Amino acid sequence: MKYEAKNFENLLGLPGFSDNLLKNHFVLYQGYVANTNKLSDQLAAYLKEDKVAVPEYAEIKRRLGWEYDGMRLHELYFENIGKNTSPISAGSELAAKINETFGSLENWQKDFRATGAMRGIGWAVLYLDPLSKNIFNIWINEHDTGHLAGAKPLLVMDVFEHAYLLDYGIKKADYIEAFLKVIDWAEAEKRFNK
Repeated sequence: MKYEAKNFENLLGLPGFSDNLLKNHFVLYQGYVANTNKLSDQLAAYLKEDKVAVPEYAEIKRRLGWEYDGMRLHELYFENIGKNTSPISAGSELAAKINETFGSLENWQKDFRATGAMRGIGWAVLYLDPLSKNIFNIWINEHDTGHLAGAKPLLVMDVFEHAYLLDYGIKKADYIEAFLKVIDWAEAEKRFNK
């Protein structure tokens, strides 16, 4: 099955994000989709030729996780931001869980900001453990390192330099503040309730 890049041009004009930054980010995302398809095709060809024991097969298999996660994390990221967003619904189950876990939305934001501001490249993700119903702000290093097995991403923030450098230079904290203003809490709540 071929993956198709989603169109996120509805985000153009997003406050705090220049169109130039967004367009560059969309092209990067489209590359992850293309590479996921390319690597999937290469793996299928190796399998068909019974070449699954060659080093190239193993390296492509490893690389597929990185490209696939890059594709999916970007989709989750673009889907959980928007121009016409509203604050988290105070009566929602997600708001109750945030308050239970962090004490308040403000404390959650403090922890999420700190997670995103860590040195290095990666992702800050609010995760739900579907078994325990616990939530966590987690740092994902690269695309494929640091995920909580079986956990569901509720809110994803890209903190690779490509997500902010054109608009904010090295001021990652300013980018994080801009991100927090455009969170589509309805999307996060929908993910929480699925």
